[in-house]
Amino acid sequence: MSSKISVPVNPDLRSLRAVAAPLLVAASLLSGCAGWPGHSVTVGAVPDDYRTNHPIIVAEKERTVDLPVASGDRRLSISMRETVRGAAQSYNSSASGAIRIMVPVGSVNAGAASVLSTQVADVLRKEGVPGDRILSSPYHVSSPEDAAPIRIAFMAVTASTGECGRWPEDMLANTTENKHYANFGCASQNNLAAQIANPGDLIAPRGMTPIDAERRSTVIEAYRKNGAIAGN
Repeated sequence: MSSKISVPVNPDLRSLRAVAAPLLVAASLLSGCAGWPGHSVTVGAVPDDYRTNHPIIVAEKERTVDLPVASGDRRLSISMRETVRGAAQSYNSSASGAIRIMVPVGSVNAGAASVLSTQVADVLRKEGVPGDRILSSPYHVSSPEDAAPIRIAFMAVTASTGECGRWPEDMLANTTENKHYANFGCASQNNLAAQIANPGDLIAPRGMTPIDAERRSTVIEAYRKNGAIAGN
């Protein structure tokens, strides 16, 4: 005949077991992670912002407009004049220094370019560019067979980014850090910089125009009489 012996358990021992069980589970999980071959990443330490990787920089930069010239041209065509007018408008809105008309030398179209360069200067003057700021200078071409263009160039403050197309490493070589690839966002930043009419807007806001007090009084009076009505 077997007999069972009941041994009283200390309440403090039960509470100790309750605390020790979760600690043992946590220790086993940590020991399993010790063999994980991945890399530790600190939150916020990865440069993952395309605006940081490809910042828009406001700086002085040469702007150029090329005007293709055929060897038989003797006068500016309508499309050529429109191109020159566009260059003049860009100069008037963003620059005030010298504007250069660069004429090719040693190319098959050098004679035609020399004749058209004086007409280019006439169009620039008609568009409001001061005559004393228009300079003409030659430039040598790399090959005599090249149909080199007439180049209109001037210095202006411009918003731009670095050159796109950088692929320093394989995009799939390391995906554990969840980082953007080097070229990510570059095209979008370049397009945004090209659309900015006034680069100074990136540095400071423009001054506000004064309010139209008469129009404000009209709108407030209409609201008092009729409430919010579209079109007031």
